[in-house]
Amino acid sequence: MSEGRDTMAETTRWFEDFAPGAVHDLGRRTMTRDEIVAFAADWDPQPMHLDEASGEASLLGGLAASGWHTACVLMRLFADNLLAGSASLGSPGIDSLKWLRPVRPDDTLALTMTVLDTRTSAKRPRLGLISARFDMTDAGGATALTMTCTLMMERRPTP
Repeated sequence: MSEGRDTMAETTRWFEDFAPGAVHDLGRRTMTRDEIVAFAADWDPQPMHLDEASGEASLLGGLAASGWHTACVLMRLFADNLLAGSASLGSPGIDSLKWLRPVRPDDTLALTMTVLDTRTSAKRPRLGLISARFDMTDAGGATALTMTCTLMMERRPTP
């Protein structure tokens, strides 16, 4: 699984470092109006993501970040604050992704990951599977996004 790299020298987090019930703080990010509009212009050019008047006229009640933008911010915080230095082997996919409230300009989002369950792969004993829930909340504690998925993590080599 780790051909071509010296995992012992680079890796600080392995499958065994994730226990069910553990909550990991993955950082914060403040969303700016300019980045919300720029992301929307490039990737999700719906009116409610592009200007205030269209946002006001929409069900969102104001300019709001694309849900995909919020999901991309989740991925960046996750990559920078947990995956970097880990024995991550990717993910087989997302089980659930929900946008629960609009993200507005100047909202500061906080991301946590809760480990729901862990198990070793029956077919690949060097592979650990981590079921996790991600919660992205605003400064007031309201949940803007929640996601559940399975992470694949290499197990710590035995000496």
